[in-house]
Amino acid sequence: MLKSRPIDWDAAYAGRADRMRASEIRELLKLLEQPDIISFAGGIPDPELFPTSAISDAYTATLTGPSGTRSLQYSVSEGYPPLRRWIVGLMARLGVSCGIDNIVITSGSQQGLDFLGKLLLSAGDTALVAAPTYLGALHAFNPYEPRYDVLRINELDRVNEIDAVQVRYRHAAAAATSRLALAYVVPDFANPTGDTLSEATRLRLLDLVAGLGVPLIEDAAYSALRFEGEPIRPCLALDIERCGHIDRSRVIYCGTFSKTISPGLRVGWVCAAHDLVQKLVLTKQAGDLHSATLNQVVMHQVAEAVYDQQVRTIVAVYAKRRDAMLAALARHMPDGVSWTRPQGGMFIWITLPASLDGAELLAASVAEERVAFVPGGAFFVDGSGRNTMRLSYSLQSESGIEEGIRRLGRLIARFISQSAPGSRATASPGRA
Repeated sequence: MLKSRPIDWDAAYAGRADRMRASEIRELLKLLEQPDIISFAGGIPDPELFPTSAISDAYTATLTGPSGTRSLQYSVSEGYPPLRRWIVGLMARLGVSCGIDNIVITSGSQQGLDFLGKLLLSAGDTALVAAPTYLGALHAFNPYEPRYDVLRINELDRVNEIDAVQVRYRHAAAAATSRLALAYVVPDFANPTGDTLSEATRLRLLDLVAGLGVPLIEDAAYSALRFEGEPIRPCLALDIERCGHIDRSRVIYCGTFSKTISPGLRVGWVCAAHDLVQKLVLTKQAGDLHSATLNQVVMHQVAEAVYDQQVRTIVAVYAKRRDAMLAALARHMPDGVSWTRPQGGMFIWITLPASLDGAELLAASVAEERVAFVPGGAFFVDGSGRNTMRLSYSLQSESGIEEGIRRLGRLIARFISQSAPGSRATASPGRA
């Protein structure tokens, strides 16, 4: 009998495993378990706002009704047809004309990003992403071994330079012997900055990707959370207006119920050209066969019953919390600190003086002030952004926001004073 040797897991892993990293945000969520921490870290919904009664009623009705056993059975990979038809109606309200064959249900929009990375990225291909950009998208794309180039959104506002920008991206890819594969944006209330792209910028972005010949992934996770201003049509709607039909569009829309109804049900969708959706269905069949049938049936019932009211409820609450954070920042942040003013979503982006490091500040903030946030450097593919940070207001009460920002402002002021020319110390001197 051969002697069994312990396996060397490092040698057993595929090369792509080296590109898989723990999410800084997922790790920071563990701080929520510490009751004395004021956390601005996790950009997650407030569970007190979930439509619990409607969800409970839907589960009961589904499991005790005549189709209860079918909801516990395998289902089609495309997704539960009544839910897909409901999403077709939602997309129509957003200005997107599509049919049920343009929709595939995913386990949250995060699975959609993973599947799109699998379909569109070969090793060494170039993905164009903003800097900063959604960290979860980078984690979804990384195992497929792309290289990244920074999609500089501000350049798109100089319309006469679109051709020059296209040439620069092509030359950069050619120099790296890389194929331009995709572009990725979060156009509404972006994670992490809270910024929104104007319609004019979206149109120029469409010009850019059309000239480059690449698909555009439109991550619309936060688009329903608008507090003020007029809604801006999705990139997909604008592109359909140009090309005449969704099946000729290069835009891939990723939607989710996680920020409006519940993330725990894990129901999202991709809306795109039928050819792409067919490939996604094959990917879905290989990945998990289909999203949970019961959860899809329940989500359909809940969406039909309460979606619009639920959106109004959470928008009203989050808008007050955003206002509370903006007011607290104005009161407590020292000179040299700036921040965004989002019209919706869950995030405010902070820019610190260049001498400060967000990761160092976080360590001191948790230890001394018991306040958590996400350092901004993780959201940049080009190594920049160490003097930035992301704050989320979605989980904290208005009083908690006031106290947390007061503590954070005090700490930042100390760090600034300690980094001033002539100062002996470079670290925080301890809690005052």
